[in-house]
Amino acid sequence: QVQLVESGGGLVQAGGSLRLSCLYSGRYFSNYAMGWFRQAPGKDREFVAGILWSTTSMHYADSVKGRFTISRDAKNTVYLQMNSLKPEDTAVYYCAKSAVIGVVSDYAKESGYDAWGQGTQVTVSL
Repeated sequence: QVQLVESGGGLVQAGGSLRLSCLYSGRYFSNYAMGWFRQAPGKDREFVAGILWSTTSMHYADSVKGRFTISRDAKNTVYLQMNSLKPEDTAVYYCAKSAVIGVVSDYAKESGYDAWGQGTQVTVSL
């Protein structure tokens, strides 16, 4: 049974930075793609970023390209470095584990993930 625990959220001013972490508890971490999603108040959850192995397999929503960077270590943690934050980035951020081993055809598809964290709140003020 995989468990995911996010941390690193908080309150930051516009233009600032935060780094989110997602700790993966379970086996075969390196076999699975991982994703970050977010949900703002009153809105549907949306894809933010996904990663399989390395810099050649990172995927981003258009809204965060050039500002956010997803990465992972070899052991058990996925990161989301968020720079140049905007008030519209305010949301609860979730990490998720792919339901399939290896390559993912559509990182933005929520049904492609089978484990989710509890979320961490990110609030960006003007």
